[in-house]
Amino acid sequence: MRNNPNWLKFIRDQYSPGTRIRLTQMDDPYAPIPSGTEGTVDFVDDAGQIHMKWDNGRSLALIPGEDSFSKIAPSLQTLKLYMPLTVTQYEQDEWGSWDEYPSELNEDTALAYKDQILAAILKERMPEETERGLMKYYHENDGVNEKVQSLFFTVEQIGDRLMGVAECRVQGDLSNVEIAQLKEYVAGQASDGFGEGFEQRPIKVSDGEIYVSLWNSDKNWSIMTQEELSNSQQMGGLQFG
Repeated sequence: MRNNPNWLKFIRDQYSPGTRIRLTQMDDPYAPIPSGTEGTVDFVDDAGQIHMKWDNGRSLALIPGEDSFSKIAPSLQTLKLYMPLTVTQYEQDEWGSWDEYPSELNEDTALAYKDQILAAILKERMPEETERGLMKYYHENDGVNEKVQSLFFTVEQIGDRLMGVAECRVQGDLSNVEIAQLKEYVAGQASDGFGEGFEQRPIKVSDGEIYVSLWNSDKNWSIMTQEELSNSQQMGGLQFG
């Protein structure tokens, strides 16, 4: 079995460098690593042995099929993807007639409605989305589906501006390609999925009703990580709360 290239590839895929391991029992009659010891995979050799950097300083390799051990799941981290919001409101003229098209609110006015907008977003969440949020509808069998445990829309104040946020709980590290795939999915949910219905529902505020769009057709609309937002010239000087 160990000479089988498919088996070797499987082991290397499962136990790539950096994978955390917890030892259950080592089949070594001389100087085994104590049970319960944790360590980090260094590499897998051509014989399929998993070379380790154990936390106790030792480096004895694991032999799959002889030693008992388990992977330690990476801790969940929060990844936030930011996008501009558009907040609009229909206005009445001096004769009491409503405008045919809504007017976009300025940043200060939109920010004042943060609590109402957040409450409306929370109200949109469906019971079946409790665990994974909008990742429930992600059907690709890939690294994004495996690593991104949940996705929920929210809003956040960035400097003096209110922005939409796709808040993701991620297990492990996303590659640049996976981040691009996740952004594409979030953009779809903002425009045609969650956001399409949300932007059509009025949100009651003290002086009437407002409408909120997570997506717009403006060429400057984009989805950014926190690092990208911090480095953006358009958003220069903004501070994260």
